[in-house]
Formats: sequence, structure tokens, C-alpha cells
Amino acid sequence: MHKTTQTLLIIFAAIGISALFVYAGRYYSEIKKYNNLRDSTYSVYALPVPENITFAGEKVPVKYFDVKEAVDKELHKITYWHSETFLYLKRAHRYFPQIEKILKENGIPDDFKYLAVTESGLTNSVSPSGAAGFWQILMKTGKSYGLEINDEIDERYNFEKSTQTACKYLNNAYRKYHNWALAAASYNLGQGNLDKQLKRQHASSYYDLLLNSETARYVYRIIAFKIIMENPQNYGFKFRKCDLYPEIPFQKITIDSAVTDFAEFAENYNTNYKILKYFNPWLRDSFLTNKNNKKYTVKIPAEGSRSKNYVKDIKNPDSIINTIEF
Repeated sequence: MHKTTQTLLIIFAAIGISALFVYAGRYYSEIKKYNNLRDSTYSVYALPVPENITFAGEKVPVKYFDVKEAVDKELHKITYWHSETFLYLKRAHRYFPQIEKILKENGIPDDFKYLAVTESGLTNSVSPSGAAGFWQILMKTGKSYGLEINDEIDERYNFEKSTQTACKYLNNAYRKYHNWALAAASYNLGQGNLDKQLKRQHASSYYDLLLNSETARYVYRIIAFKIIMENPQNYGFKFRKCDLYPEIPFQKITIDSAVTDFAEFAENYNTNYKILKYFNPWLRDSFLTNKNNKKYTVKIPAEGSRSKNYVKDIKNPDSIINTIEF
């Protein structure tokens, strides 16, 4: 074989072997990355219960085994129901600022925003018992606190008014029990039923009561939402600022007469029936008779807020959030 040919063959062989090593190195590197990813993705960890927990400024007695295990149960259930908890985090970014403002105005501790998460997941849902809206207010309760509820109007779905109603209830409950955990429990159980259990069991604390399964979990669930949503990264939830639902700008329109067709009404304000109802779910029909010419405030989305990127003044929107403040 010609010497030049041998040299070329050696060179090509060296190149081929080098390429093979490079490829193999990359292959095993990718396998390692995959295995690391698989391990981190599919590993499930026990979650520690914080040693010091407060709810609405009151100490939660986690030194008691039953209290600690009740908090532990809710922490695991909420954390590992990933899809729902992620949606709660997304919605909270939109609604918490408004809820926080109303709670503060009414002297209600900020932690009660997590009661709305527990009740409805921050959606206008309806329970089997007929409780409705973000705060899951029963028709009888809503009417007793001055909400208008009929075939055309249901203010339990009015975000601001229902939040104000929840605040009134909680303030009344606190004046009665002088304890926020009991006030929260009464929101779920009702004050009459809670009174019976306090008397029957000779108890004065929520944490000492034996209650039905729903109410027994209720306050602990609120507490667990607080722990997780205050520091979501500690529980494996990683997201970018742009992944959260932003507040949507709107304007307020006052109506004081009948509206024969809300679809036409929406078109007059450069929106549509669907979006009008999204902003005003308390309008329960496609028209409003309004025989008494009552004044109602209707929200109309700001022009372009449905389609354009209305998230403004965000630095590095694609960066992972390590901590979050709602």
C-alpha cells in the first residue's frame, strides 16, 4: 500500500474514532441528564411541617400530635395535587391584590384570603348545597347581609360585594368568639352548629374540637394553603412571572335603566357577550328589566386587554421565580 494512502487511512481512522468518542460522550451525557431529570421528576418526598405556624396572628399548636398530623395531611394533599395547586397560584396573582385590599379595609387578617382558595379555588363555583361564588355564600346568608339575589341578579357572584359580605360575616363571628380560627370554622359549619359543639365538648378552641370530617379539615386546609402559597418554591412549584394570570384592566359603566339585550350592550362597548359575563358574572340573564331604575356598576374590559400582552414593566419575564408576593 502506498505510504500516502496509509497516512490518509490512519488520519481518517483517527477522525472516526475521535468522532465516535465525542458522540459516545454526548450520548452518555444525555443519558445522565435524563436519569437525573427522571429522578428529580418522579421522586416524591415527605414534607416537613414548620415548627412555628400562625393563622391570622394566632399561634397554631403544632406541638400537639393531632394538630401537627392534621396540618401534615393537608400539606401533602395540596402539594401533590399539582395541577389544581398550580391553577390556584396562577389565579391568586390576579385576585389576591383586590381581596387583600378589601380585607384590610374591613379589619380582617390577610390570611383569610386563603379561605377563598379553600372555598372555591378562586372561581365562581356552586356547591351541592347551593353556596355560590368565590366565597361560597348561601342564598339565605347572602340576602341577610343585603345581597340582591334573584333570577336576573345574583350578587354572590359580584367579586367586590361578596368579599365585603364575607368580611361582615367574619367580623361578626370574631366579635362573638374572640378567636379567628373559630370564626373561620363557623364560616364552614355555621355559628349555631359550632356553638352546640363547643358547649357539648366543653371546649373553647378549634384545635380541641371533634367535628365532622369537612369542618375538621377546614381550618387546617386554610393554614396549609397559606404555608404553600407563601413559599411555593419550597414545595416544588417553579414558574415564571409570565406564567401567572395578571390583573386585567377595566372601566366601570353605570346603568340605571333596563337592558333588553346584553349581547348588543356589549357590542356598544367594543366587547362581546362572553367577555361581558366574564367580568360581570352576577348578571344572570341576557337582559335586565330593572323596573325600579336601580343603579348597577358594570365592568367593561379596557380596549385591547383581551388580546394584547398587557403584562407591563416585568423584568426578565421568562426567569424562574424563587419567591413570590401576591
